[in-house]
Amino acid sequence: MPDFLPLVAAAGRNDLDYAAPGLPGRQIILRSARPARWTAQTPVLFVHHGVERNGADYRDYWLPLVDDADLLVVVPEFPKANFPGSAWYNFGNRTDPQGHSNPVAQWTYGVDEAVFAGLQAEGLSRQSGYGVWGHSAGAQYVHRMISLGLRDKVRIAVSANAGTYAMPDLSVAFPFGLGGTGLADDNLRALLGFPLAVMAGTDDVHTSSPNFPRDAAAMAQGATRYARAHRYFDAAQAQAARLGVSCAWSITDVPGVSHDGKRMAAAAAPFLSTALHT
Repeated sequence: MPDFLPLVAAAGRNDLDYAAPGLPGRQIILRSARPARWTAQTPVLFVHHGVERNGADYRDYWLPLVDDADLLVVVPEFPKANFPGSAWYNFGNRTDPQGHSNPVAQWTYGVDEAVFAGLQAEGLSRQSGYGVWGHSAGAQYVHRMISLGLRDKVRIAVSANAGTYAMPDLSVAFPFGLGGTGLADDNLRALLGFPLAVMAGTDDVHTSSPNFPRDAAAMAQGATRYARAHRYFDAAQAQAARLGVSCAWSITDVPGVSHDGKRMAAAAAPFLSTALHT
């Protein structure tokens, strides 16, 4: 097992090269923002970057927030050279190029759990669980990971400004729904009972960026990222009504914010701090 001590070696910025289990030859960079008053009791938050794979930027977005929030932030950076395209990142390497299911151990969605287990094993975290937050492509990563059941130790998850969603619908094929994943209604009930928070910048309505998903399956979810976030939440409410269960999801509009990871991080920090200290 790697030595995770460098992630907490000093207050502020720390970096560590990491070879994730199940992903031989595909190195990840772990970037951390350690609060000045860190102890092994400090809650851990995994942050997932956007399509540019700019983990250092996202770590720096959180750096001025971690002292007040009292959080150890760890950003797994997935370099494009090792994890090319949305299949490896947004969609978690759930299937091979031919569409066949990969073993769960090969999914990139398992990185948070593996790193957290390492922190626990080395006595660097005495927490029983952790939080996750992702923005843009990272928001896609987070909510699909949660939807597919990789959430045993996740206490709270936030998906902010995602471009597309795996709708909680077994009739729509993954990655735009949960069809073909082996999940059933009982899995949907458990998912709807998990505290998944959706955050949507009210000004995230611009569609000219080359990174805005505009294929037919994406456009069916709404004309803008903001609209898609609300459709995703509404779909969860509808599924909960169909299944006769209550929905633990929430949605929060962030006024005046567009597709901005830094400002969405600032909006999320107080909420996540409260959730992870409760």
